[in-house]
Amino acid sequence: MAVKIIDIKKESWPGCMLIGKRGTNWGEWWGNGWFEPLEKQPSLPENGDAYIGAVRVANGAPERWIGMFFPEGTTVPEGYEAVRIPAKEYAVCYLRDKDGSGDFYTMETHQACLDALKAQGFIRSEDDWCFERYNCPRFTAPDEDGLVILDYGIAIE
Repeated sequence: MAVKIIDIKKESWPGCMLIGKRGTNWGEWWGNGWFEPLEKQPSLPENGDAYIGAVRVANGAPERWIGMFFPEGTTVPEGYEAVRIPAKEYAVCYLRDKDGSGDFYTMETHQACLDALKAQGFIRSEDDWCFERYNCPRFTAPDEDGLVILDYGIAIE
């Protein structure tokens, strides 16, 4: 595994909304310009203007979303869905690897994050949200070594 966990931080979030679409892929988002309407709305301060890939277990199966986090009460643009996420704490692993690395998205990396959280005394909130936060410029501007940082959040008790 080339991905390195360079830091873990605990974040406390207010209740919020994930506005986006379920079961889509990143290519559809880029090809259809689906982020543009979302970028026009005030985002959740804890998230900044980052794009989100999120998953939770709903009705016994993974439910995948792409979108952005917003304050509760944000208007949902036509053609989008929203899910309310109650106030929660997250442990966020800051992952570093080469720009374009597929290792960010493996079960091995997910398990390494879970192991690191456990070692620091965090308890995962089972079947709750996990998210990839694509923050600009951490993820979008590689450093002099071609490395980027992906924020990987896991709901905790």
